[in-house]
Amino acid sequence: MAEPEAFFERLSERRFAPTEGTRGPWDADSQHAGPPAALLGRALEDRPGARTDMRIARVTYEIVRPVPIRPLEVTTTVLRSGRSVELVEAALSPEGQAPVMLARALRIRTAEEPGPAVAPGPRVPSPGEAADSPFFAIPWDVGYHTSMETRFTEGSFRALGPGTCWMRMRVPLIAGEETRPLDRVLVAADSGNGISNVLDFSRHVFINADLTVHLHRHPVGEWVCVEARTSVDPAGIGLADAQLHDEKGPIGRSAQSLFVAPR
Repeated sequence: MAEPEAFFERLSERRFAPTEGTRGPWDADSQHAGPPAALLGRALEDRPGARTDMRIARVTYEIVRPVPIRPLEVTTTVLRSGRSVELVEAALSPEGQAPVMLARALRIRTAEEPGPAVAPGPRVPSPGEAADSPFFAIPWDVGYHTSMETRFTEGSFRALGPGTCWMRMRVPLIAGEETRPLDRVLVAADSGNGISNVLDFSRHVFINADLTVHLHRHPVGEWVCVEARTSVDPAGIGLADAQLHDEKGPIGRSAQSLFVAPR
């Protein structure tokens, strides 16, 4: 089976067709949340009239239901607009249906002149110091697991416990369009609970119903690192918390609320 050339194909300004490269590990008809999260991030930045002097500092996703692998429409709404800060919402919907994913972003005005940078340098081994790492067993040949390159410097998809994984997109987000720094972060950030899984996949489900990403800096280069830790309460509620890096150092954080239950 041929590998898709991108995660999505653009059908019109607001309509997109997902390829098999978006397929997640749990359901052959549903996407991994990373690609649609990046698609909504792109829409938040590209909405008509969007200010070019602002950048997304925080975006929160509500994953209302599994995102199907069929044509989707993106809509955007400005909730609050100020001189230095704006709040924008985007929705992803199958044609004629209610939204399956919502994103609400805080965009902050960037400084006209460079100011002082206060940030640590590299804190995790570089991707060049790690070997390619396979995903856990997935019952289909093509999907998110083949569209992303992964290299662990701590843990693995097949080991329990904390994990630190460098991730790189093998294909662009949208066919024929340049991959952007925000695309790289948002495609990877939703993998935190898989990278730091603490329960046997064959015996438990731990599904995230949301994703929040904070960024003090957008990444440089092709690689994004997710340094993740997962905690689970006996009541079946968990949290996957991750620090995000590029090869220059930390760029922000991500968090996922988890529903945990026996299979």
